Amino acid sequence: MKYLIVCLGNIGEEYANTRHNIGFIIGDAMAADLGVRFTTDRYASRAEARYRGKTIVIIKPTTYMNLSGKAYRYWLTQENISIENSLVVVDDLDLDTGLLRMKTRGSGGSHNGLNNIIEVFGNSDFPRLRVGIGNNFARGFQVDYVLGRFSREEEKIFLEKIPQAVEMIKSFISGGATNTMNAYNNK
Repeated sequence: MKYLIVCLGNIGEEYANTRHNIGFIIGDAMAADLGVRFTTDRYASRAEARYRGKTIVIIKPTTYMNLSGKAYRYWLTQENISIENSLVVVDDLDLDTGLLRMKTRGSGGSHNGLNNIIEVFGNSDFPRLRVGIGNNFARGFQVDYVLGRFSREEEKIFLEKIPQAVEMIKSFISGGATNTMNAYNNK
């Protein structure tokens, strides 16, 4: 059995360690936890690992956030993985900083990466791990906020939450979305 973990973010040094790239950061932590490295491939940086007898493909799309659906669809098809065995890891302005929530469907809200995935697939029925980045910005400054770097306080929060996000991804792989939601979403 195979799983695809789609970690959203933007490529380029100017986007490294920004709130919008928390998906990439968690993807890197997952790869490190599983002892694998990313290589450049079509539409994404890709790492492959084994976990509990299952093949895990982790991608960080190189299509930029607004075209995330292109890489997601390509790798689902390329690896012959069902959408139920995929998980999108994404930043979320509607959740407090560090809050982690798994969902199996939902709207894209104001998130261009999620909205592109919904547009490409024609529906919003795909599992996702939403990572709260808060919304501490003045009206009209959303782009500056999401593309901004973490404050020291936020860094402290994420040092604790990134390993928990990796645990949730592993739980999704070994036990499914429902079990993971029951175990983690209300903590």
